[in-house]
Amino acid sequence: MTQELIDLRQSILEGRYDDALEIIDDLEEMSKQGTLRKIESFLVRLVIHLIKNQIEQRLTNSWIASISDSVIQIAKLNVKDNQKSYYIKSDEWGEYLAEAVEMAIRPASAEIFGGTLKASQISQRLNREALIDFTKNLLLLTYQYQPKDLASMIDKYLAQLPGGEDWFE
Repeated sequence: MTQELIDLRQSILEGRYDDALEIIDDLEEMSKQGTLRKIESFLVRLVIHLIKNQIEQRLTNSWIASISDSVIQIAKLNVKDNQKSYYIKSDEWGEYLAEAVEMAIRPASAEIFGGTLKASQISQRLNREALIDFTKNLLLLTYQYQPKDLASMIDKYLAQLPGGEDWFE
């Protein structure tokens, strides 16, 4: 990005405004891609813990914290600077979630039941549809609530998970 800024400055100084605008477009695209990669990373982290919950049928304090933090971080990252639009719109999560599930299976398998199950075994046992639906519902909260208000709403959803009803009593 440093080279792009140098080129931008030079283009402006030389009066090559079309070149400068092209560089600005490139910088905007680079910024968007960086933000999307961060969102995808938090999405995979979120899905790992939801896979662990689905397979082990329990919920731990660290999983709750990680799930909640992931959703809140996604909410913060997904809102564009204008505070009116999103990098990923509410109806665009399907492809991101399908990819996140596939990316999360291997790391989840290393932790589920002490790493005794292979990724292929986790994949076979996983109810992808239920996992994606639940995750999508969590993500939809990010369009309705500010990050500071999300934690309590997330807790209400997590209480529906196996082990959640006992955890939140």
